[in-house]
Amino acid sequence: MKQKPKVAFICVHNSCRSQIAEALAKHYYAHVFDAYSAGTEIKPKINQDAVRIMKERYGIDMEASQYSKLLAELPPVDSVITMGCHVNCPYLPCKHREDWGLEDPTGKGDDFYLSVIRLIEEKLKALSMKFQ
Repeated sequence: MKQKPKVAFICVHNSCRSQIAEALAKHYYAHVFDAYSAGTEIKPKINQDAVRIMKERYGIDMEASQYSKLLAELPPVDSVITMGCHVNCPYLPCKHREDWGLEDPTGKGDDFYLSVIRLIEEKLKALSMKFQ
C-alpha cells in the first residue's frame, strides 16, 4: 500500500493559521495525507480565539491533540505549506512547497477568523486533489 504524503503547515508562532490548517486537514483529509504544523518560534498555547471558533463551528478541539511546536519536532515531510508569515522559513527538505499568503487573524473579529478559515478549507481541498 502506498504511504500517504506528509504535509507540514508552517507559521512563525504555530499558534493560529498553521494550527487551524492542521486541524482541518486531519478532520477532512486524514485519508489522503498526514498533516503536521510547526513554527520557527512557539507560543505557550494555541490562539484561544481560534480554539473557540474551531470548537463552535467544527466541533474540533485543537487543544485535545495539538500544541505549539518547533520545526525540529517534525518528521521528514513531502510538502511544506507556509501560511504567509512574510518571513523566510528555514529550509525544510521537501518535494513540494507553496505559500498560502494568509493574513493573520489574531486580534481581529470572528468574521475575519471565519474568512481565513474558509480560505484554508478551499486551499486544503485543492491540495488534497494533488495527492489523489
